[in-house]
Parts: sequence; structure tokens; C-alpha cells
Amino acid sequence: MKHLYLNLKRFEIPVDLGGVNRIAPVTEWAGYIVKNTQDALKKYGPDEAEFVQFFPEAHIMPAAAARTEGSPVQIGCQGVYRMDAGVNGFGAFTTNCPAAAAAALGVSTALIGHCEERNDKMGILEEAGVHDTKAVNRILNQEIKLAVSRGLKVLYCIGEKSEEQDRWQEVLGEQLEIGLDGVDKSKVVIGYEPIWSIGPGKTPADKPYITKIARFVKEFTGGIDIVYGGGLKADNAEMLASIDEIDGGLIALTRFSGEIGFYPDEYLEIIRLYLGK
Repeated sequence: MKHLYLNLKRFEIPVDLGGVNRIAPVTEWAGYIVKNTQDALKKYGPDEAEFVQFFPEAHIMPAAAARTEGSPVQIGCQGVYRMDAGVNGFGAFTTNCPAAAAAALGVSTALIGHCEERNDKMGILEEAGVHDTKAVNRILNQEIKLAVSRGLKVLYCIGEKSEEQDRWQEVLGEQLEIGLDGVDKSKVVIGYEPIWSIGPGKTPADKPYITKIARFVKEFTGGIDIVYGGGLKADNAEMLASIDEIDGGLIALTRFSGEIGFYPDEYLEIIRLYLGK
């Protein structure tokens, strides 16, 4: 089965406030996306692919409410806190989303370790004079364990920066070893982000490189499914589909020029190109 993930980041912010949302008013944005994708996704069988859409927390409830009976769309959250209700207190989590809250909102999957989350955690540590990537991985490990304990599946992201490319095996190995320590791996899918190749003006990772990484991850983890997290797009969907070791992808923006943003019809086209129908 393939895993098709959609990370909607903060795409709900309207253009007049500096965002990319042109598709719906912010209060209707999450429901609009679910309503305009779920019926078209029904043509793919449940054994063929799963479709998870990761929404910012404020939009989880409207997204869940927009699901119709038999909807193939699963609702995901963009991370969980490293502590949880019933473990360290029933409600002392101001500004944070514990796994229990995510589960109560109807979430099925948590996105953990995205490069933007890693950068945020590392930045906080560096403000305190700490330069320890292992500490970040230990925190992510806590998040993964709590998500799984609440019945959530996890998309765990790993990746190397440009200055880490010459020791990519060490970097990715550390992220996998520490992040997955003591975790039920049957509940986890790995998302590989070649951070060095993501962004305007950068050279995208090619098929041989992605294949090399996917083989390494599968061997290191004993065969955990891995998806390409560097951006599943219309122009790389067929290439990624041709890599046997890759089990899906992570979609974000669908349009990168003109009226840049996320558009449901373009999202569906990317999935069609990847799955071949």
C-alpha cells in the first residue's frame, strides 16, 4: 500500500496577510479541502493507498466534520507535545497539543520530526548554548511514543542538511536509532527529506540518490515503509513512482509559480500521476 501525505503547513493564511490561501475564507478552508478531495479519492481502494492530510491544529475539527461516510481522507496533526495528559498533568499544556488532545479531535496520524520542527527545537537549544542533535532526536522519540500510546500512527521525518551530506549515514542513522528507540515500528512510516535539496534555486535530489537513501533506511529499520518527503509534485511523481523502495510521498504546495499555493484539483492530479490512474 502506498502512503500519500499532505502537509498543509500554514497554507490557510490569506494573501492579504502574506499567505498563499486563495481558495476559501480561513474559517471554511479546512472543510473546503476535504470536501473537494474526498470523493475523487474514493476511486483508489483502501489496499491501494492511504490519504492523510495534516492540518494546523485550529483546522482539525472543521476538517474532521467535513468527512462524509466512507471518506478515504484521514485527518492528521502537525506534531504532538513531548508530554501528555494522564502522564504529567491533565491540562497544564498551554500553547501545546498533547497526543491525548489530538486523539480526541479525531486525528489518526501525527507528523513528527519535520525539518521545520527539527530546526525550531534546535534553535531553542542553541539559544541556551546547546548544540546537540541527539537531544532533538530524544525529544522527538518522546513525541513518537506518546502519539503511538494514544493510538495514532506516525510519519517520522528524517533528513540531512548540505553540511551533513558527507556523513549522511551517520546523521540519518542517529535520527533513526534515537528517534525510534523503544517504538512500535509497525505504527511508523519514515518520511525522507533531503533538506539540502529543498527550496528555490536548489538542485532536487535525483533518482539514484533517493533510491540509495531508501535502501539504507529499509535496511537500518528492518523494512519500515519510507515515503519521499522532499516534495511529491507533478514534475517528479512519475519518477518517484518508478522507485520500488519508495512507498509514497509528502505533498505540500502544488503550484510554485504565478499564484503560488495549494489547490485541491492540482493535488488530485499529483496523486493521479503518482498512482498511474
